Parts: sequence; C-alpha cells; structure tokens
Amino acid sequence: MPPDGIMRLPPPRFEGPVSIEQALLARRSVRTFSRDPLTVDDLTQLLWAAQGITHAQGYRTAPSAGALYPLELYAVIGQMVGLAAGLYRYRGREHALETRCGGDLRAELSAAALHQRPVERAPVTFLFTAVYGRMSAKYGRRGVRYVDMEAGHAAQSLCLQAVALDLHSVVIGAFQDAAVKQAARLPADEEPLYLVPVGK
Repeated sequence: MPPDGIMRLPPPRFEGPVSIEQALLARRSVRTFSRDPLTVDDLTQLLWAAQGITHAQGYRTAPSAGALYPLELYAVIGQMVGLAAGLYRYRGREHALETRCGGDLRAELSAAALHQRPVERAPVTFLFTAVYGRMSAKYGRRGVRYVDMEAGHAAQSLCLQAVALDLHSVVIGAFQDAAVKQAARLPADEEPLYLVPVGK
C-alpha cells in the first residue's frame, strides 16, 4: 500500500463470458461461503460494477437523480490475495481504494448485523452508505426516496457482477445502524444502507 493510503486498482474489464441474461437467471441469495479468498481482480470488477465511472463527465454504472451521487461504497476485507484485511473506501473517479483502517473487522460488523454469519464468513462484505444531504439539498424529502432507489440499482449491479465472476452474494438490510456506523468508522453525515457479503 502506498504511503498516502491510496491504492490504484487494476482497470476493470468491459467484456466477459457471461451474458446479462445468464447473470439474471443465475442470481440467487447465498448465505454460506467457503473460506477461499477473493482476488484484487475480483474486487476491482465488483467495485466498478457497483459505482464505477462510465463517462468522461463522471456518470456511474448506477443511475442517480440529478447525477448527485449520494452513495459511498466500502469494502470490508477479510481474506483477499494481495490485499491486507481492513476497511477500504472506493474512490470511483480514481478507481482506487483508500485505506480507512487495518485489521479484520468482520466479527465486529457481523455483531452489528445481528450476528448474521454471512458477514463474518464471506471474504469481503461491501457496505453502501448514503450522504442524504447531497440529494435533499436539491430534492428535499423526496431525495430520501431517490437515494434508496439508487442503492438498490447499485447493489443489484454488484450482485450480477458477482454471478459473472462465478461468485455468490446476499444483500443484508437487517442491522443496527449506530453499531454499523461505529464498526465502519463512518463520518457523522453518512448513513449505512446495505451490506453485501460476497464470496465463493
């Protein structure tokens, strides 16, 4: 990891052997994962699918009302080839990871998620958060709905990419918000929305 804590990721692939129709057909919620680690190449595809940049003007893989992009995306890494356990924030514009803290946080995050085993067992769990103020400044209370819709779009893209990589995923919304915020060391203006464990 570079001294500034920012690690550039390999560029994502834009073609693969699995069609969107095949991915939709095969997608299932899987709650049991092996102990096999993922690779940085797996990680880069999953992050890009969820919140990657697809246009010179900064548009992303998931639609966002007013192109305001209120979501943040974190990877809670437990077991990965070539990347230490820790909490990382995805920086989509640079397609890079920012280290937030080191160490395996899966047990702590699992406790915050009502002790759900997928969060503790999966080699990586993705955490979607929202800065609602980015959306409500323009759309008022309606902006909350737009943020939640966007989170659904982004999480589905991540789950379909997992299928294309021959991986499994499950989306988890049952957790204690304050405990997740504490476990993930989130800023005060970020609210946790979704946990998505991914693994083999």
